[in-house]
Amino acid sequence: MSYKSTFLRTSISIRNIISIHYFDYMSNFVFPGESHDFWELVCVDRGEIDAIADEHRVTLKKGSIIFHQPNEFHNVITNGRTSPSLVVIGFECNSPCMEAFRNQILTVQETEAALLAQIIIEARHAFQGRLDDPYQEELQRDQSSPVFGSEQLISNYLEELLIHLYRRNFANPLPVRARSFRHTALSRPNETYNRIIRYMEDHIDEQLTIEKICRNTLVGRSQLQKLFQEIHGCGVIEYFIQMKIDTAKQLIRDNQLNFTQISDRLGYTSIHYFSRQFKKITHMTPSEYASSIRLLSEKEGPL
Repeated sequence: MSYKSTFLRTSISIRNIISIHYFDYMSNFVFPGESHDFWELVCVDRGEIDAIADEHRVTLKKGSIIFHQPNEFHNVITNGRTSPSLVVIGFECNSPCMEAFRNQILTVQETEAALLAQIIIEARHAFQGRLDDPYQEELQRDQSSPVFGSEQLISNYLEELLIHLYRRNFANPLPVRARSFRHTALSRPNETYNRIIRYMEDHIDEQLTIEKICRNTLVGRSQLQKLFQEIHGCGVIEYFIQMKIDTAKQLIRDNQLNFTQISDRLGYTSIHYFSRQFKKITHMTPSEYASSIRLLSEKEGPL
């Protein structure tokens, strides 16, 4: 037999890393902002921040990730209430698919959080110094006890992270969870929409139907569905379920209630139904969601 080799094409290639940080910010941290000629990703591991990109500002919560494109002025602003934790990675990448990440706010899932954790682990192996110094401008290789392959694994894990995010958010039409940064900042929903949202927030502990929402917000069924399709790309009940799960996420982060209590508070008929719906939306169980990137990064096992 005459075998022939196949050249493996590369969709995303990263060879130069600028910075790898895990920051625990105080609630009153102030950063003057910056711009530079490389990409930077910011992922919220705990708490919430306001992210600035040029003149646009948006609030990011746990699990949110934003990419700052080269030469874009950006900043992080804490809200004075919570002390956030962030993963920040600066890197050079000229792959054409990076264009898709411009002006997008995405959400990391379990696999992606684990990849970020592995990057932090390998950075501790490969480089000297602290990962929480916001003013470090150059990574210093650790010449004393290098761990074989650490730098290559950083590159591999980061490329894999970007591939996962691209596949899930951009390979097909954008799902609801991928939001445009600029569209979010400029969007001005009308009063009817605001009234519906307030109603659903006030009844987050119920199992709402389209008929009930229409009756109590004085909106026709077709108008209601059209409104949410135009703004969110989904039906109103689908959006209400997402609101419930977002509330569940916040309650899990607050760490005041157990999963059964959270299920009861949000009006689920059983903890099992709550867990199934939570996993359907987030692709994680409530227990898996409760694990943070930091905790993952402190377990130096394989993915």
